[in-house]
Amino acid sequence: MRARRMAVLLAAGVALAVWAARAQAPAPSDHLVPMDLFNLQYAADPQISPDGTRIVYERHFADVFADRWRSNLWIVNVDGSDNRPLTTGNFSDTAPRWSPDGRRLAFISDRDGKPQLYVRWMDTGQTARLTDLPFPPADPAWSPDGRLIAFTEFVPGKPPALAELPHPPAGASWAEGPQIIDRLVYRFNGRGYLPAGTTQIFVVGAEGGGPRQVSHGDYNFGGGFFGTALNWTPDGTHLIFSANLRRDAEYDPQNTEVYELSVADGSWKALTDRRGPDNAPALSPDGRLIAYTGFDDRYQGHQTTHLYVMNRDGSGSHVVAADLDRDVQRPQWTPDGRSILFIYDDQGDTKLGLATLDGQHRVVAEHLGSNNTSYSAGASFSVARNGRFATVVTTATLPGSVATGTLEGTGTRIVANPNSTFLAGKKLATVEEFWYTSSYDQRRIQGWILKPPDFQPGKKYPMILEIHGGPFANYGNRFDIEKQLMAAAGYVVVYVNPRGSTSYGEEFANLIHHAYPGHDFEDLNSGVDAVISRGYVDPERLYVTGGSGGGVLTCWVVDHTDRFKAAASLYPVVNWVSWTLTADIPITGVRYWFPGPPWEYMDQYMQRSVLSLVGHVKTPTLLMTGTEDYRTPITEAEQFYEALKLRKVDAVLVRVPGEPHGLSRRPSHQMTKVLEILAWFQKHP
Repeated sequence: MRARRMAVLLAAGVALAVWAARAQAPAPSDHLVPMDLFNLQYAADPQISPDGTRIVYERHFADVFADRWRSNLWIVNVDGSDNRPLTTGNFSDTAPRWSPDGRRLAFISDRDGKPQLYVRWMDTGQTARLTDLPFPPADPAWSPDGRLIAFTEFVPGKPPALAELPHPPAGASWAEGPQIIDRLVYRFNGRGYLPAGTTQIFVVGAEGGGPRQVSHGDYNFGGGFFGTALNWTPDGTHLIFSANLRRDAEYDPQNTEVYELSVADGSWKALTDRRGPDNAPALSPDGRLIAYTGFDDRYQGHQTTHLYVMNRDGSGSHVVAADLDRDVQRPQWTPDGRSILFIYDDQGDTKLGLATLDGQHRVVAEHLGSNNTSYSAGASFSVARNGRFATVVTTATLPGSVATGTLEGTGTRIVANPNSTFLAGKKLATVEEFWYTSSYDQRRIQGWILKPPDFQPGKKYPMILEIHGGPFANYGNRFDIEKQLMAAAGYVVVYVNPRGSTSYGEEFANLIHHAYPGHDFEDLNSGVDAVISRGYVDPERLYVTGGSGGGVLTCWVVDHTDRFKAAASLYPVVNWVSWTLTADIPITGVRYWFPGPPWEYMDQYMQRSVLSLVGHVKTPTLLMTGTEDYRTPITEAEQFYEALKLRKVDAVLVRVPGEPHGLSRRPSHQMTKVLEILAWFQKHP
């Protein structure tokens, strides 16, 4: 153990030495440095007690010795007092859920070696492990009487086989046998190659005893793109949830429905029936109504997810707040059953909204989110019986923190900021919002500028254009450790929401429908011009980077201009044909992003592939992807790299072992991502 820790410390020391050597100047002690990634913590999933007096939340951190992301549970009073840990240690404690009477807390933890379901008695602190499962449980939900907890778990099935292979003789050592694959989706990003089996619903006694499987059949009752959202009916006899229980589910993954399942005999029936997703059901306090989200699928690149309400039996479905042209997420009823709380993004900001049953809606809170990127991520909330709610908030200079408010009031008050002490000694990059017009069609585009700590207006700074992925996603005024580190290294960092970005309505997002990448180039290039016109950016020291869809657009940018000194394209798609036939979401490509499969629309697939224009590229380009990325497989980056090398363009390929999409499974790899980008840019001054 001591030798392993010494090795990690030596590696950390090397990383800091590399940072100091590569940076334009040694970072002042009050600026962020890459190793600070291990010092920052983030609050998430705040759960307010039923009586509205206390909040339990996840506190996420990076374990520097194990190089793993961890989380413990903390508790704080709603007035901000008595903020303290409930669990400790280098483990992952997640999904805290109060019992209906507020006396117990269920949660999931891997502290005994693998994730299991636990219950803690809040008066004594006594904790009991309820399960001993071979696969991790998820979606815990208390029954109304507090006697049972429902959850989902993967149940292995029999893998497909062809030949009947003989068994090796006793004592023989044979090679591992073949893996037979017969499904459309056989591997998935972050999960790897998928074993045979299905996700099922279970219940377990809250005071112990073996779990009982209540759903059955060759269907996935949970998992996939959309959460299960288990809801008990008030009488405790049924569970309401969303899933895709069709035989052709993998060919139409978005076509989910809201279902009802009998806890007694496992029988189930669909409460919705349309082409399109019906997700995130929430049962009203009296059990008469169900709120949920969805849309009628028109096979567009982006389709606004609306809020719906229907009767408990599935009748009378109708849209609520139909004039809100924003994607609604995570509906939850107010305690009086008269209104519905929900999360949505608007112009790069994540908000908590409230809609009444007559369609009126208003903002309850702003700046929701918890993560270490500028994406809309980690937003969650819970509400108590007295109408007080708990949520997490973030800004460009505030990592995810616990906040609370009331439904009658406006705004929130922070009650737990995990980084208040650490960041008090650090100067962060400041953010400035700006709007500009695209040179293509004069549309207004929103963006943000991160200025380095100790910014001097009269000085000329190098600039990094950082492009978001998705492509149907949005950046905003949210804390982002990677951009903060770039700014701390002396760069002005610019990020914008070009056409295709969400939170501006369906029409704006679908400007790239069957046209991506395309005129998003003009949106991005015009943003660079707008920042240069402010006078503090050196137009001879421009750099561009982005990941996933941002990696696509980084390559598209250097396909169209030589104005950037260097580029760093992270986990891009460069060939839409090969991506469609190797990625883990093939239906997304052929049904939503293109009019059909590549063999029917080969010209369109190739015209929109950045590889088709690689002959124009002169910009030195870094390509970086994880070896276990199944969303944009590493073969995509390798194609662009080889093409550049054949043309003798300065290029480098960075392969990150064991990483899925995003390069952040290990904290050290997220740190390395930033260091390699900066090293490449500093190599091309």
